[in-house]
Amino acid sequence: MTDRPGSPGSPGTPAGPTGWAWGAPTPSPEPRRRRRWLRWAALGVTVLVLTAAGIGWALYQRLDSNITTDTDTANELARWEKERPVALVHGAQNILIIGSDTRGAGNGAYGTDSGTQRSDTTILLHLAADRRSATAVSLPRDLMSTIPSCRQADGSRTNERFAQFNWAYELAGAACTIRTVENITRIRVDHHVIVDFNGFKRLVDAIDGVEVCLKQPVDDHEAKLRLPAGRQVLRGEAALGYVRARYSLGNGSDTERMGRQQEFLGSLFREMQSSGVLLNPARLYPVLDAATSSLTTDAGLDTLRKLYDLVRTVRDIPSEQVQFLTVPRRPYVYNSARDELVQPDADQLFEQLRNDRRVAVGRHVRAAGDKPGRDEQPASPAAPGSAGETGATEGRTASGAPAAPADPGASAAPTGSLKPTTPPTYEGTTAARGMCG
Repeated sequence: MTDRPGSPGSPGTPAGPTGWAWGAPTPSPEPRRRRRWLRWAALGVTVLVLTAAGIGWALYQRLDSNITTDTDTANELARWEKERPVALVHGAQNILIIGSDTRGAGNGAYGTDSGTQRSDTTILLHLAADRRSATAVSLPRDLMSTIPSCRQADGSRTNERFAQFNWAYELAGAACTIRTVENITRIRVDHHVIVDFNGFKRLVDAIDGVEVCLKQPVDDHEAKLRLPAGRQVLRGEAALGYVRARYSLGNGSDTERMGRQQEFLGSLFREMQSSGVLLNPARLYPVLDAATSSLTTDAGLDTLRKLYDLVRTVRDIPSEQVQFLTVPRRPYVYNSARDELVQPDADQLFEQLRNDRRVAVGRHVRAAGDKPGRDEQPASPAAPGSAGETGATEGRTASGAPAAPADPGASAAPTGSLKPTTPPTYEGTTAARGMCG
């Protein structure tokens, strides 16, 4: 039996006023509410995603814009490419970190800028090719060195001179400093980073300070630092004063100050690693913001992506394999207020870094094989010319100091009789030790 045309439910039956066929069941309003809720939920999620993406992009752009690219240094180094050392180990990197004493806003207590740039701290950071170790070598600012002829900001050129190492930065900036370091070490500098006072303070504040232990109170007027004895956490301003203090701690030497800076940087690295800062986006952002502000780098490190890639490769290095030391030095024979390299220890250190070999660092140093004892004085070199004198570099040691004159009455030892020297153990510390033991 078939439905008759016009009967309810038949194909020819007209729809009712609600749009449904006569005789069809009336739909429940619940599915419609559910569909409406799903549409609003999808819209809300979309808005949240777009908002988060917009905020994320804005934050990324802010961090990127914090960094200043130093193109002038790259252009100047390109002019001297043929004279620069060649990298020997693929994947190893050497980064020169220059701590500029530019005061900037909020640092007037440390004195006014003299109108010239000066380097307060210089560290050569070697990252092993396998990224299983890192070695940071401090270079004394008073190290007597041959500073090459360099191009200044106004286009004029300086004369080559035998002078304090930190004159290179004051005379002609980062390019001159890099060339001086490469002349001393024969190590290729792949990248450089310049950090000023503000950048350092903000970085320490971003990780909530660094713990130190002081055996006695500190009252250093020049460093604007007053601290009680004992265990305490130093934040921005006090941390800056601590790493700059010189005359109120220890014997007042720059060597001891570099040792304190190394211990502080080791503790800073350990704090960032142990607190999970490098793995926690919420904590990493303020650290990156602090690290990138007041930061000047070469084009190889001038974006957040490049810096993050660098951080990512070193964050898993064990803290005991992050080493800090000062290049072997002693008072300069003609001026005890200046420094000169201890040989052959210094050249062996540079050779190990050039060839990406592990450097031994400890509290108790061991001298290189076939080397006079630590307290013995080597033959005095010939007196150099004045600090501003121009001269050739032939006959100089790695630091640029004149080499000791040969004894005309001495007979040269056969080449085959020379014993290979054993690399020394260098005095230093690791990030694992901390500052409070």
